[in-house]
Amino acid sequence: MESRSDLPRWPRPPACLPAARLAEPPEGARVAVAGLVILRQRPGTAKGVIFLTLEDETGVVNVIVWRKMYERFRRAVIAGRMLRVTGRVQRAHEVTHVIAEQVEDISAMLDLLLAR
Repeated sequence: MESRSDLPRWPRPPACLPAARLAEPPEGARVAVAGLVILRQRPGTAKGVIFLTLEDETGVVNVIVWRKMYERFRRAVIAGRMLRVTGRVQRAHEVTHVIAEQVEDISAMLDLLLAR
């Protein structure tokens, strides 16, 4: 049986909060999260808003990208397979979201998963 130390380490960018700890910061706190993009949604009724779901080794993070931020970080939002998102924590109806202020494509870090 493999021990945890034998498993490849998840490539976590510095200062990123794991998904499992997203309940800790207070409403409105500025946080950075990172993970694989497992879902992109752009509902027709959302007036240009993009919803992203990122996954790391501890769980998932729901991200809201408002139109203005989407226009600024369009390439990363559309093409990134792994993203680092900095933004504000928002809680509504027992769901926690990160409202994106900055989106960075860190897909190159995926190679670190295979480095071992």
